[in-house]
Amino acid sequence: MVLENIHLRDFRNYKEIALGFDPGVNLIVGDNAQGKTNLLESIAYLGSGRAFRTQKSCELVRLGADFADIEGSVFSQERHQTLRWVIFPASRPRQVYRNGVKKKTAGDISGVLQTVLFCPEDLMVLKSGASARRRLGDHALCQLRPNYEAALSEYGRILEQKNRILKDRHDNPALLDILPEYNARLCQVGALLISYRARFYEGLGREAEKYHSHFSGGAEDFRLEYKTVSTVTDPFAPVATLMEQLQEHLQSHYRAELESSQCLTGPHKDDFDVALSGMSLKAFGSQGQTRTAAISLKLAQRALMAKESGEIPVLLLDDVLSELDPGRQDFVLNQITEGQVFITCCEPGRFTKLGKTIEICKGKSI
Repeated sequence: MVLENIHLRDFRNYKEIALGFDPGVNLIVGDNAQGKTNLLESIAYLGSGRAFRTQKSCELVRLGADFADIEGSVFSQERHQTLRWVIFPASRPRQVYRNGVKKKTAGDISGVLQTVLFCPEDLMVLKSGASARRRLGDHALCQLRPNYEAALSEYGRILEQKNRILKDRHDNPALLDILPEYNARLCQVGALLISYRARFYEGLGREAEKYHSHFSGGAEDFRLEYKTVSTVTDPFAPVATLMEQLQEHLQSHYRAELESSQCLTGPHKDDFDVALSGMSLKAFGSQGQTRTAAISLKLAQRALMAKESGEIPVLLLDDVLSELDPGRQDFVLNQITEGQVFITCCEPGRFTKLGKTIEICKGKSI
């Protein structure tokens, strides 16, 4: 899987730029705030339709522009393909094209360009709040399983509607009559999410354990545990069983939800924890252990996606090497001997031997 070139028009701080890439390592250099991370964001968006720094695609459009255009050529699935996104600044729906043909959703381009992003914030994701870890898993799963992305979007819509009912029922008590319908649908879709997540995290933990063992010289035992609502005794159980257990949990929180006017339970509260030799990393891990485990998780994500698709995803390293000590830098660099990699860096001479160097200044290549 190789991104051969990209053409940006009015994306973030880029008025227009066209770049060709090496199938190996591409080093993106330049001072801060010149557009290096914006370039990585365009690559990630090209393949998934998701921006990693905002949930609103309209924010990707350059200020004052009518629309943003991202177009790229990819060698994937044993053939050359093109992807294109047109994004508008207002409420107008974005447009996506595959090989010149307009598609309905991001799911229609799934698998053409898979990316794994690693940024400085990810180094401490295991010490962050649960929402950051959910985003990590959700982004990977949306690329692996198009049906998961559809279920996740539907769950979000139902959750938003349910919360609106809970808030508005003070003015309109009759709204509570339709609440059971929303609860039933929420549990149905939520059970699908749990089923997908359980299998993904099992595979992710298995792969990450291998990397961490190599990284730590076998000194620490790595274990990843997926955590969902307490009534779910086995997240690998049939979806129908998961749905019943979710309903049980919702019913036990009915009074509390009325009092708080919000949905308090469900897979939107899911999390995972990593333990090293039986000790929770979130509670007891050092900064070095946390960074090592985070690196292992990201490399595991790439390995897992490669096993699923048969192609190595494009790896995006956004200024992450400068945040690591020399030993961890060496470990990461030794793992990128295969596949295409993009690395942003503020120091032009630091990693110039890695591959092709592209220097960015004020949204232009120099």
